[in-house]
Amino acid sequence: MANTKIDRVPVREQDPKVRATNFDEVCYGYNKEEAMLEASRCLNCRRPGCMLACPVSVKIPAFIEKVAAGDFEGAGRIIAMDSSLPAICGRVCPQESQCEGSCVLNLKGQPVAIGKLERFVADWSRENGISYNDKEASNGMKVAVVGSGPAGLACASDLAKWGYDVTIFESLHKPGGVLQYGIPEFRLPKDKVVGSEISKLKELGIKIETNVIVGRTITIEQLMGEEGFSAVFIGSGAGLPKFMNIPGESLNGVFSANEFLTRNNLMKAYSAESDTPIYAGHKAVVVGGGNVAMDAARTALRLGAEVTIVYRRTEQELPARAEEVHHAKEEGIAFRMLSNPVEILGDEKGWVRAIRCQEMELGVPDASGRRSPVAVEGSYFDIETDVVIMSLGTSPNPLIAGTTPGLEVDRRGCIVASADGATSKEYVYAGGDAVTGAATVILAMGAGRKAARAIDEKLKK
Repeated sequence: MANTKIDRVPVREQDPKVRATNFDEVCYGYNKEEAMLEASRCLNCRRPGCMLACPVSVKIPAFIEKVAAGDFEGAGRIIAMDSSLPAICGRVCPQESQCEGSCVLNLKGQPVAIGKLERFVADWSRENGISYNDKEASNGMKVAVVGSGPAGLACASDLAKWGYDVTIFESLHKPGGVLQYGIPEFRLPKDKVVGSEISKLKELGIKIETNVIVGRTITIEQLMGEEGFSAVFIGSGAGLPKFMNIPGESLNGVFSANEFLTRNNLMKAYSAESDTPIYAGHKAVVVGGGNVAMDAARTALRLGAEVTIVYRRTEQELPARAEEVHHAKEEGIAFRMLSNPVEILGDEKGWVRAIRCQEMELGVPDASGRRSPVAVEGSYFDIETDVVIMSLGTSPNPLIAGTTPGLEVDRRGCIVASADGATSKEYVYAGGDAVTGAATVILAMGAGRKAARAIDEKLKK
């Protein structure tokens, strides 16, 4: 019987003033008692909206029922049927717009903390050395996966469980893709969580070759020819940053969020032991309003900068997760809404000294339903700063498409693929940000799983 009389169990976090000075994880998560109490709130609906809203269709009521009963291993086995990265998803998925957003308890209060419960089960399983890797016998067929981000890892995991010999090719020196270079340590610990999840995949027999740039080191054609792979999945992500093309973007002190976060997350520039340089300045302005913008702003703050986020719409239109915006405000980051940069101003030595913005107002809705920002004539103002971080989205690198004859891309440079990941080139599949442009970890995982199923069906014909 569900315990509907209790409020959502709060999750313990670092104090904002303390965490703004370190890179330790912000959220401590639930302990056993808290997890069981929160799980007891679930109504175990006959038609669970939460499960329908999950891109990988995790059997949410079933695993929560196990948590409520104290059967954490049973909960882990249920999650493992559909998700290969639960400790990651429990931390970074936008649950409020997916599973939790569809929880029936939203009608009268707060939804079940599905993400925090998933994280608890995954962390408990890791801490107790429990693995859920059930694998079929080898079928003798080889599949190549390009990219070790969430799409590639999810695709590789399913295929390996079904008996395929899977090799992942990763361009960087560490596997994980955006999980490794894009999301900060204080949101997603690299060794404890990302490294552990990847180790579990290696236990399935998945091979990961790093420092391999597909399109340069080796081509898709060569993988399917001389290397003998029966199929290829492209999950290479969208790592090419966008800029505004305004005056002053070439000044010293202007960075893309990609470069800034990669230096810090992958190369550990925040650590005194790292040789990788990073410059956050005394005052930093982050342009953009998505999760990446929040990550860049909160990273710059921890590196000692006074940080302002500039966004051309209102707070209501911010695409970032509400939790990330809340955490950023708690930590002391300023927000200048309805403001759009028009020029970056430099000093006589070629370094940033200020960013000039124009006030905006919201006009009619655009194609996405959001009201389009319109410039207010003559309303210019300057913000003094020595660092500007552009967080305006990303697009796929054109390298793979440019070296793979017959692979169709759209006008944005994204690979054209069907709902199950099939591309214009037979036996080549694609999914995640390489197809959609920058999106979420869980959507990329969902695309990887769909492609894995399609590859399996294709190769078994």
